[in-house]
Amino acid sequence: MIVVPVKEGENIERALKKFKRKFEKTGAVKELRARQQFDKPSVKKRLAKERAIYVQKLRRVED
Repeated sequence: MIVVPVKEGENIERALKKFKRKFEKTGAVKELRARQQFDKPSVKKRLAKERAIYVQKLRRVED
């Protein structure tokens, strides 16, 4: 359970923003989306490899 302490006189939008940040850090939405469909291990491995290649290209361009 996520608890966001709200100080007296604090803006409700600011408290909501804190809640959203904490919720996003838990990764609940990401996990929920991943569980909605089954990906074969070979597909996961292929996507991870493609992502690694993409990141390497970005780092090469950066240098």
